[in-house]
Amino acid sequence: MAWFKKKEDEALCETMSCLHRVPLFSSLTKKELKRLEPLFHDRRYTAGEVVFEQGEEGLGMYVVIDGTVEISTRNGSGDKPLAELGNGQFFGELALLDGAPRSATAKAAEPCRLIGFFRTEFLELLETNGRAGTKISLELARMTSSRLRQTLEGQATNGSA
Repeated sequence: MAWFKKKEDEALCETMSCLHRVPLFSSLTKKELKRLEPLFHDRRYTAGEVVFEQGEEGLGMYVVIDGTVEISTRNGSGDKPLAELGNGQFFGELALLDGAPRSATAKAAEPCRLIGFFRTEFLELLETNGRAGTKISLELARMTSSRLRQTLEGQATNGSA
């Protein structure tokens, strides 16, 4: 089923369809997601441009619509690559919850288009559309607990726990 009926809305249709496939937003109905469209911010980055730096205040999360983003951390010996993210993948989602300093740097590996979803809009959503906000919050909690379990299992396997 098409998201929008007007031909000029094709780019928006593609964006919303991509967002619906992101686990964080997948429990939303198409109608709920369409209502959230004004809360999503379209951002474009050139190759090598920094999306955010490690240590900066976490303002929100990003979904990769087109292109590739590299995630890395800085330590005493330089940058350590952590991940390379492509279409439909997302990063920075913990900023929706706490706004704590970023634990990594995100940089465009090539020209890319991202959709930003920021903490201020998320908090507003929780007040104005509790149902959609709750769905997103539950997915955030599930993802966070899953990642924590994986980390703890990895530590136990490596004898660190």
